[in-house]
Amino acid sequence: MDRRILIVVENLPVPFDTRVWQEATTLAANGYLVSVICPKGKGYDKEYEFLDGVHIYRHDLPAEGNGAVGYAREYYCALREEIRLAKKIYKERGFHVIHGCNPPDDIWLVARRFKKYGVDYVFDHHDICPELFEAKFGKTSGLLYKSQLWLERQTYRHCAFAFVTNESYRRIAIERDGMAPDKVIVLRSGPRLERLKILPPDQSIKRGRRYMVGYLGVIGQQEGIEYMLEAARYIRDTLGRDDIFWGIVGGGPHLEALRVKCTEMGLDDIVEFTGRVSDPQMLRYLNTADICVNSDEYNAMNDKSTMNKVLEYMALGKPVVQFDLTEGRYSAGDASLYARKNDAIDMADKIVTLLDNPAQREKMSQIGRSRIENELSWAHTSRALLDGYDRYFTARGL
Repeated sequence: MDRRILIVVENLPVPFDTRVWQEATTLAANGYLVSVICPKGKGYDKEYEFLDGVHIYRHDLPAEGNGAVGYAREYYCALREEIRLAKKIYKERGFHVIHGCNPPDDIWLVARRFKKYGVDYVFDHHDICPELFEAKFGKTSGLLYKSQLWLERQTYRHCAFAFVTNESYRRIAIERDGMAPDKVIVLRSGPRLERLKILPPDQSIKRGRRYMVGYLGVIGQQEGIEYMLEAARYIRDTLGRDDIFWGIVGGGPHLEALRVKCTEMGLDDIVEFTGRVSDPQMLRYLNTADICVNSDEYNAMNDKSTMNKVLEYMALGKPVVQFDLTEGRYSAGDASLYARKNDAIDMADKIVTLLDNPAQREKMSQIGRSRIENELSWAHTSRALLDGYDRYFTARGL
């Protein structure tokens, strides 16, 4: 079998990008020759590596852009390096497909350079960029917002077919971007159970408190961590509960600002921001948590997006509290309690209710773990990836 795929991801390095790495290694394990182009990042600074059957090429990237000039510089530098490395890879081992992972929605510009060689573009739709722009900047007008809509439409116009993370994204591809329904495949980002091991809790993490609330994820502006801090303060100061520790695991551009806010709110004795940590450290914290929180605020982006952290909480058997978002409810079902949208006090009340009801926590734990084991783990969801590419390459006679 001679099936060669180049995966291009612009915003995160691999193997750190879990979805991309799962896709790459799954394809490689099933006989595909897989190369990846990605940026360098902390701990991932080698220009070339061969890991688990995947050829990884990394490039430098300027700091994350802010505003029109910053974004233009970031995207230009990334595209320049992606085109350079794609030419190198095509010469060394070739590829039949460029599999582009957004954000941003500009990787079709790389693929267009290779169209004359019979290379097709396949879009892997991770984030809905117009809604992401709205979540970050609160705007649905202006040149930058319109550019996001244009780039998304161009992406779908230039791709042979697309993988999307859920049914909400599939509707956008069909209704907003005019993609034929049979060309849009739902590929959910299910967790690998062999990575998310259930382990005994480490009680030392709780700083002497009886309970722990856990959080895992990128610490950005749209993650709503402020709601968690408001909930923590309300539970301690208004409800008089000083028996709960909050462990917030992850790094990101908003981390330092949130640490300052936590200190200003007087919460440093009950809230810890770990920053980015290794998988073993992450598992120590999440396995110690009694419940886990998804604090993503309700907006057009988050309502339509599947959050990996919710699935990872469920894989570890953790009951969840989150705001009532469409895809969050689809993922968790009865493994979660749902607070009123963007209501930190209602979230706090749901957290306390769940901590005070161990029987309910146990029932929700079993529901979540079972849903992952039987439907939403990568072992199940990855079939869409393999089936999609098998149909594509078979049609090409490869």
